[in-house]
Amino acid sequence: MKKIILGLLSVACTFSAPAFAQKQTPPVGGTPRDFTLPPKTEFTLDNGLQATLVPYGDIPKVTVSMIVQVGNVHEGANENGLADIMGRLMREGTTTLSAKEISAKAARMGGSLDVSVGPNQTVISGSVLSEYGPELVKLMADLVQNPAFPPSEIERIKNDFKRETNLARSRPGTQARMKFTMALYQGHPYGRDMPTDAQINAHGPEQVRDFYAKQFGAQRTSVYAAGRFDEKAMREAVTSSLSNWTKGPAPRIEIAKPVTKTDLMVQDRPGAPQSTLVIGLPVIDPTHPDYTRLRIMNSLLGGSFGSRITRNIREDKGYTYSPYSSINARYRAGEWSEVADVTTEHTGNSLKEIVYEIERLQKEAPTAEELEGIKNYEAGLFVLRNSTPAGIIGQLSFLDFHGLPDSYLTNQVKAIHTITPKEVQDAAKKYVRPDEMTIVVVGDKKVIDPQLKKFQAERKKSL
Repeated sequence: MKKIILGLLSVACTFSAPAFAQKQTPPVGGTPRDFTLPPKTEFTLDNGLQATLVPYGDIPKVTVSMIVQVGNVHEGANENGLADIMGRLMREGTTTLSAKEISAKAARMGGSLDVSVGPNQTVISGSVLSEYGPELVKLMADLVQNPAFPPSEIERIKNDFKRETNLARSRPGTQARMKFTMALYQGHPYGRDMPTDAQINAHGPEQVRDFYAKQFGAQRTSVYAAGRFDEKAMREAVTSSLSNWTKGPAPRIEIAKPVTKTDLMVQDRPGAPQSTLVIGLPVIDPTHPDYTRLRIMNSLLGGSFGSRITRNIREDKGYTYSPYSSINARYRAGEWSEVADVTTEHTGNSLKEIVYEIERLQKEAPTAEELEGIKNYEAGLFVLRNSTPAGIIGQLSFLDFHGLPDSYLTNQVKAIHTITPKEVQDAAKKYVRPDEMTIVVVGDKKVIDPQLKKFQAERKKSL
């Protein structure tokens, strides 16, 4: 019996080893179809609030988002973190309903309600069963217009915020990213550091109420509903519950002027087995006609799992596990960056290979076959993002925030597929220039310094 088992194991190993070693080519995917924007109803209240209703799908649920153009970018120099505290405190109830009562109401509708604050916007969002759509709108309208900001909850909220901020600040990825954005956006809220404990402690109920009063209002607010719902009832709910809200200030975001600067910054992390790299520079925003070409170039270069930089420093060299490049689209500004956690002993080599792949793309256009795979991938992702009510709302709010027409969505798949290899090469030449990039490295300084000096010396020689 023992001999038989050993024999079977031997046979299994004989047949399984080549199967694992051989890399198989995946089947060719279908061509993504053009995206068709569902018919929508748009209207504006007398106080300036805008609303968009999009009947979509067959599932008997509706998703609603009230998006207010107020975020960290609206904080003053002495208000770092105040928008975050305001958003967290807003969840604690209205002048007539406690947080527990709001949660219970949303649960009875078959859903939930949340408030989140980002760099540019505060979002109140929720999804419920279709028949409760108008009731959800009224509940959210109460929350956005009549927040209680209970003083009894602020110390707990600030303590939680401090713990989360300090935990994030301790991570090398956060440290590298903050150094990078602070270098590019110096003097603008986009380039502000994370709030310190002292800054968070300085924000009390009065500061929160004052910030809300100065920044919130109907003119800065858009309401989106997508899914299955009674359109007449939803329109009536928006109109009746939000028409009396004060206009408030007009939408305004100070346009950033990011700095393009050749710089190498190192933050010491003694004994670190990995170095965290961020390398990049300012680029165009979504309103620029080259933006889609830049996106496709980024996907081919480092922004997808099959990208060139990923194949080089992950698959071929084994320097890192999950490198990626991305374009961060801000209001009338943006930046491209490659981020990677690499083994300490290969810090310099990783930078060298990243730059090599950028310059290789600048010197030689990709093949039509390679580019076709990337275009299919990006077009497919785009259509997938529009396959849910939340995705539809995300796309429409993106258009409104950046001031883009509906055709940006409806022509996107077509625009992606018309991009040529030469246009990708030209985008790399024009926008991703290695010798104008800001580089941040967080790692063991005594080990990586000689590597970085060698990298810089070799770069100077090549110019």
